[in-house]
Amino acid sequence: MSRRVIRRGQLIAPFGPGAMVVTPDGVSLIAAGLDHWFKRDDGTTKGIDPTEFRHAEWRLERELGVDYFSLPPDFRKKPKESWAQRELNLELTVPFLRFPRWHVCRTCHRLVEFTMDSQEVARCPDCKPFGRAKKPPRMVQVRFVAMCDRGHIQDFPWREWVHETPSSACSEPMKLTSGGGSSLAAIKVTCKCGASRTLDRITDTVDPSGTENAEDNDVRTQSTFLTKHLAHGQDYFCEGLRPWLGEEDNGEGCDRPLRGSLRGATNVHFSVLRSSIYLPRGSGVDPELMEIVENPRVSALLSMFANTGESITPSLLRDWHGGELANYSDHELAAAISAATSDKPIGDSGQVDEDDPETAFRRAEFGVLRTERREEKLQTRPMDVEAYDRSVTKRIARVTLVETLQETRALTGFARVFPENDQGVEERKAALWKTQPKRRNRWLPAYIVHGEGIYIELEEERLQAWELLDDVKGRVETLNENYGSVQSRRHLKTRTISPRLVMVHTVAHLLMNQLTFECGYSTASLRERLYVSTNIKAPMAGLLIYTAAGDAEGTMGGLVRMGKPGNLEPIFLRALQKAQWCSTDPVCMELGARGQGPDSCNLAACHNCGLVPETSCEEFNRFLDRGLVVGTFESPDLGYFADAMQSAQDLEADKQMAQ
Repeated sequence: MSRRVIRRGQLIAPFGPGAMVVTPDGVSLIAAGLDHWFKRDDGTTKGIDPTEFRHAEWRLERELGVDYFSLPPDFRKKPKESWAQRELNLELTVPFLRFPRWHVCRTCHRLVEFTMDSQEVARCPDCKPFGRAKKPPRMVQVRFVAMCDRGHIQDFPWREWVHETPSSACSEPMKLTSGGGSSLAAIKVTCKCGASRTLDRITDTVDPSGTENAEDNDVRTQSTFLTKHLAHGQDYFCEGLRPWLGEEDNGEGCDRPLRGSLRGATNVHFSVLRSSIYLPRGSGVDPELMEIVENPRVSALLSMFANTGESITPSLLRDWHGGELANYSDHELAAAISAATSDKPIGDSGQVDEDDPETAFRRAEFGVLRTERREEKLQTRPMDVEAYDRSVTKRIARVTLVETLQETRALTGFARVFPENDQGVEERKAALWKTQPKRRNRWLPAYIVHGEGIYIELEEERLQAWELLDDVKGRVETLNENYGSVQSRRHLKTRTISPRLVMVHTVAHLLMNQLTFECGYSTASLRERLYVSTNIKAPMAGLLIYTAAGDAEGTMGGLVRMGKPGNLEPIFLRALQKAQWCSTDPVCMELGARGQGPDSCNLAACHNCGLVPETSCEEFNRFLDRGLVVGTFESPDLGYFADAMQSAQDLEADKQMAQ
């Protein structure tokens, strides 16, 4: 049996259900659906208590329509002492299935299909042992799979492709050979019956007529070379197979074009995550009592009563839960119950009708991060902005040191081919299950990150005046045009890119890159969270930079220390100073006039100046422009922080004099 050690966080992304991973001995596996979690290899639940892994995050639960979240199980070896074998959740693993099923012999090139639950070493049935070997040579899995943009994936249709028919009756052995070229045209599949065909263009897209490449067409009208040319005069569509759910041959049906792909391609699996910063509920409620009430076992009980329209009394809650609540009065329990069933966190800035769901979700965090909190899971300390050097921070309205925070990252589904499509949350969630759990037991996998951060909010009045400048609006219009062409071609969500989004986003990247030199964290251990809204009645322009690692990194206070007066100003100035000149300038700045980078959705920003690891960025390293922060060569006053450049130059001069 193949086994591989995977970190718990990696079972959320990038190796969650439906994703493929290769074991150390070279076996390609696909992560099984959530139905198979918290079960033994024989399908039983003996010695397993999944409630140990439950986690409550009340805002995400309501946003995603689940009752609780579950952490990926950790593997615990069975102790040698006999008395300890009665412990629960020992030797609990997460199952993976063999995929793709087709294997090829490196000696005779024979293609052979195995089952997904096969655990033996794949060996060629035609070859004999040679040399000192006692067994036939091992076979390796083929490099190719087929998938569609609705999330389905299947083995490449070798027999159908070589015989050019969707329903071939031939059962003769096939071989897969490779010539001297480096293209797909050099790879050929042949059948003993005499049929043969190369793999040329199996990864291409075409227009609906099947005659042209369609990379620039709307994804909704695209077809693929595999669909149009597998058989003459007949389309071959996706079968809707979901092998991660154990469906080897019977799919749910799908009418989307089927696309060939290398199984290791980056677009085979995109994890779709939703994250939330923990926000406290209840004013004047004992924090320890709220911790008990928000425990998944208690919160599930409260949700059950809330769904039935009934109210739970303090005495009933005490009877159900027992011991830990015995020392609290009915009045204290009533206040905790009211807080635990409330939809609003402390400091909620209120709902805005024009907000989209994600902006409304962020607005609650925006309201809390501006206030002081001393909860176990959230400790914030607003700083006196006047204590900072105003020559540097006069365009900053608020700085909050987030000494402790808890982030929950939940896997809501995945996508293939493109990272975004028009699938809803419920459709994505359904792809994780063969049989979805019933109400009161609905859950999704999640991972918890404990860290620290710095929250910075820009001065709104100055920001609004800056946004009205014609040069600023004209520069961002290029990004909107570039994104508009990508959106129609790849069916991304419709959105308008505002100057404040680009500027706030770029500042976050510049600060993250600079903080890696100042506080010792790697760039990949830092993460951004943007709070941006152009709503006139309730605008937002804030950014949170926080530690994103799930282990001990991020708990020592190094990042928070950098946000204190006397430390933040030189970091900010050095970040702005470096943004003035990129090592690839003038090319980088000149490309900003028409767009560069992913989907041409960056202006003056590249890997040498403004980009960070994609795991640290909320926008896949898009919508960045140094020009809107520090100005351009032609318009040095264009940037929002252009007036801070003199302070940066003075700082550099003082540094050189000190040397």
